[in-house]
Amino acid sequence: MAIKFYPETKTFFLDGKNMTYAFRINDADFAEHCHFGSPIGHDDLSFCKMAGATSMAASVPGDNGSPMKSYGYYPPEITFYGTGDFREPTVQIETPDGARLCQLLYAGYDILAEKPAIKGMPSMRGGETLVLHLKDPYIDFGADLYYTVYDDCSAIARRIVYINGTNDTVVLHRAYSFAFSLHNRDYKVMSLYGQWAGERSIQETPAQYGVISVDSKLTSSSAILNPFIGLIANDACETHGDAYGVNLIYSSSFVLKAQGLSDDRILVTGGINDFDFRWTLEAGEEFETPEALMVYSNEGVGGMSRQFHDAMREHLINQKYVKACRPLVINNWEGTYFNFTTDKLKEIASASAGLGIDTFVLDDGWFGKRDDDWSGLGDWVVNEKKLVGGLDAVIEHVNSLGMKFGLWFEPEMVNEDSDLFRAHPDYAIGAPMSSGRPRCYGRHQYVLDLTRKDVRDYIVESVNKILHNHHIEYVKWDYNRAVTESCSEQLPPHRQMEFAHRYALGLYDIFDRIVLANPDVFFEGCSSGGARFDGAVLAYFPQIWTSDCSDAERRTEIQYGTSIVYPQSAMSAHVSAVPNHQTGRVTCIETRAAIAGLCATGYELDMTSLTDEEREKIKAFNEEYRNNMEELVLTGDLYRSENPQKSNFFAETLVSKDKSHAVLTFYRRIRYANSPLKHIRPAGLDPNKTYKVKETGLVAKGSTLMSLGYPLILPGSDFATIKYHYDEVK
Repeated sequence: MAIKFYPETKTFFLDGKNMTYAFRINDADFAEHCHFGSPIGHDDLSFCKMAGATSMAASVPGDNGSPMKSYGYYPPEITFYGTGDFREPTVQIETPDGARLCQLLYAGYDILAEKPAIKGMPSMRGGETLVLHLKDPYIDFGADLYYTVYDDCSAIARRIVYINGTNDTVVLHRAYSFAFSLHNRDYKVMSLYGQWAGERSIQETPAQYGVISVDSKLTSSSAILNPFIGLIANDACETHGDAYGVNLIYSSSFVLKAQGLSDDRILVTGGINDFDFRWTLEAGEEFETPEALMVYSNEGVGGMSRQFHDAMREHLINQKYVKACRPLVINNWEGTYFNFTTDKLKEIASASAGLGIDTFVLDDGWFGKRDDDWSGLGDWVVNEKKLVGGLDAVIEHVNSLGMKFGLWFEPEMVNEDSDLFRAHPDYAIGAPMSSGRPRCYGRHQYVLDLTRKDVRDYIVESVNKILHNHHIEYVKWDYNRAVTESCSEQLPPHRQMEFAHRYALGLYDIFDRIVLANPDVFFEGCSSGGARFDGAVLAYFPQIWTSDCSDAERRTEIQYGTSIVYPQSAMSAHVSAVPNHQTGRVTCIETRAAIAGLCATGYELDMTSLTDEEREKIKAFNEEYRNNMEELVLTGDLYRSENPQKSNFFAETLVSKDKSHAVLTFYRRIRYANSPLKHIRPAGLDPNKTYKVKETGLVAKGSTLMSLGYPLILPGSDFATIKYHYDEVK
């Protein structure tokens, strides 16, 4: 069994791959955290209980016998407000008498052979699961803490269900998903920050007394801060040392916190953002929190990333697609923007045929009155004045070339200049219409109110009608602005602060009714690039457009940061035209293809403008991708060896699980005259296997290649890339 309980010591041990998570029920019936890290023995862990000064300590309520018996001294599995624990609370409630107190103490447990799903939200699959039952001894309010462990990755999935067993209404002012603590503050707090076209840069902040908070208030996971927090030991690096990561599987406003405490511990907690949050829990109701995926590695940040990647590929992303060959697409957006005709689309498709491209994707502009981004959103009806012969004329031509057809949607949005808005202005999120307060524009559009069933029904019926009436095998699902007014015309005043979470639940309902209802359609997520790149979206969409910035140079940094948490197969990256549309930078096509080829890939340009030489190169790139890169992108282990956010270089090695095959991609940003000699050192090879380097003919042990490396020989220009293939010699 992966989960064991020892009644004599009241200790739980959860053993995953190369990992143990342990806690005990102490003499105050408090769930006391003991260990999260490398495997340990199933010993009596009471010796590691905390001791500290007592002059300011508040005892457990009603107990004046022991000065050391204080909730604030116990490393927690959950923290609660108002009973002597002054740390960040995991939960805060309000009862009808105005009291804001609770004590969640041990009331039993269950061990389940299979992990139950969360109602209305995506979550990790499978795995033996512990349910720890906690209850307040004075009111019938409780919490069920769920823990799932896996035998194929050093990961644990955690969430909490809050239960109102009283006969009265209880208000949740905070309802986080987890809590645990580390034994000292000798850590850096890692987060991923960014903006449009510059997503997921790495930030490291020394752990400190007080709270470091990573959060979003955008009703989306956001490009500004990703729903991830890492605790990296100060003596750790990319390849060595303890590294902990938490990723919230959630797509709305969130918060993750690391609180440095006076006892030199770090409390880590978080979940749904409690800013602008107030949830009314009626008698007998439960509140389910989103799941947190927690990983550990003693192989540094790289090891932490590989644990995230394995956990997501094996237990989160759709099993039908996670390891299947991905569409290799040509998307017309940067090639035409809104200015296309049926004939132009056919020309691009014809120019793509025979190059190894298997899917043509028609982007924005095919519906309603949509010749720019000021109008048409919400009217999911084919514009046959623009597309003579309708969608089917394009689809039939694409299919005749042996390619699949894909289509762009932005179902959550509406333009003011649209038939939908004219008929239903109340469908758009905004302050109550009676207030007269105008809505904020974003990209000339409003967000539809997904908390409303009638709005969700409209979206589902409109999108499914298009998918059912046409032979569409790929969908790009976009989301191009954040929510600015968290109000709904159909929520009563005392429930308006439930809006952000209800929006997420509405979104998942739509995904269930569109994505899951069309199992043979491949869905790719997009949100103005990478503004909703999170695990919950990946549960529905096997890959996400990583950034609207398609510049290869900038993409090295964006893809590097994204890989801290998310697998290569989850990232969508395209070869685009030069000068690049976002930066104006010119890079050679070899570099653009090499960087895009580290992810699920394709093209974002007008294929009719290419030279014969470029066409031959693209054909060769696609053959190389299918034959050598794709399997590594889908299932391989990632080893990062040069960080472009800190240096002039970028290098990643993708290694097959059996260590028999690997590809290193090495990129140099700027060429300097008479620069110091640079050695290439692949990572992740088996030190005892012998490999042949395809490009040089060199045959050597993995240990030799990884330790000594060999001199770098790059083309003599800026933004240059080289690839090396390593195959086991048997």
